[in-house]
Amino acid sequence: MSKRLLFVTGTRADYGKLEPLAIAAQQAGFAISFFITGMHMMRRYGETRLEVKRFAGADFFEFVNQREGDAQDFILSKTILGFSDFVHEHRPDLVVIHGDRVEALAASIVCAMKYIPSAHIEGGEVSGTIDESIRHCNTKLCATHFVSSESARARVLALGESPDSVYNIGSPELDTHARPSGVTIEEVKQRYAIPFDDFGIVIFHPVTSEADTMGAQAQALFDRLEASGKNFVVIAPNNDPGTQDIFAVLERLPKERFRLIPSMRFNYFSELMKNAAVMVGNSSAGVREAPFLGLPSLDVGTRQTNRAQSSSIEACSSFNTKVIDRFLLERWGQRMPMDSSFGMGDAAARFGEILRNVSYWSRPAQKIFAV
Repeated sequence: MSKRLLFVTGTRADYGKLEPLAIAAQQAGFAISFFITGMHMMRRYGETRLEVKRFAGADFFEFVNQREGDAQDFILSKTILGFSDFVHEHRPDLVVIHGDRVEALAASIVCAMKYIPSAHIEGGEVSGTIDESIRHCNTKLCATHFVSSESARARVLALGESPDSVYNIGSPELDTHARPSGVTIEEVKQRYAIPFDDFGIVIFHPVTSEADTMGAQAQALFDRLEASGKNFVVIAPNNDPGTQDIFAVLERLPKERFRLIPSMRFNYFSELMKNAAVMVGNSSAGVREAPFLGLPSLDVGTRQTNRAQSSSIEACSSFNTKVIDRFLLERWGQRMPMDSSFGMGDAAARFGEILRNVSYWSRPAQKIFAV
């Protein structure tokens, strides 16, 4: 009987990273299933559980872990209970967990307590919010680690993880960007009712430690974008505290210049990025995927602080009108050389190769602090 891999996904963003890995694992002969929860289950964010369920040949398990406005600690506790019940009945051979969201933390806690092997994707990274602390917690809880860069690997090792449990495979979402999207930009525009030929992309998420000021930050940023006279495709923010204040700003934007979209299929989003003039906001896509594609990006605020360095990235606060205005004037449509700091788009192949190695599955249940 083939080993069973369970992928835990709570957002459109983490699914874009997990999908290539799941495909590679399936091709290597493993049975694949998904535990779908979080934003995937919420209509306001595009009910993206339906996108996950397009994955062929997998089993799917859905769990509603929140309602709009629920506190993060409440979501965490509810997810722990739901995931614990699930793995009690369906004990997988490996749970694959991505990043720094509360759903990932809940799964990591349950797996550690039940001695279920777990693999953490993209550990060892830094950012400017509570997400970084959650990410490092997941590193200490998970058994193995698939990081995206040598600097990330060094941080995981600094946390006391054994070198033979840490693999640098690069960022999985770059696998999608490295190959043809399978759709044309005209098909993207038609599907998502985008009327612009010349456009920038904006994704501005809440920062949990700055929830009280997110409305003001969003207002300042979008005032400058509106004043630029340019067109923008805006992807809705995630559901962290402060999101309602950002939505209040987005809903007042002139619809003839700003196209607000709850969510996009990842290959459509990839094609959109390949045809955009710039990217603006505080999504990880702006500091990782945009540099890989040579797309100039403006990293706004503290959410991605110190996460990546590239000549295609500029950084500023929402209130720095001079930098925002200059970026939109000077960098619009100016493609940059590809940045390969986070890999060349072959993460999934590396992941599958590692899983096929018998030694990967022979680790002791008890972790030790490596010195």
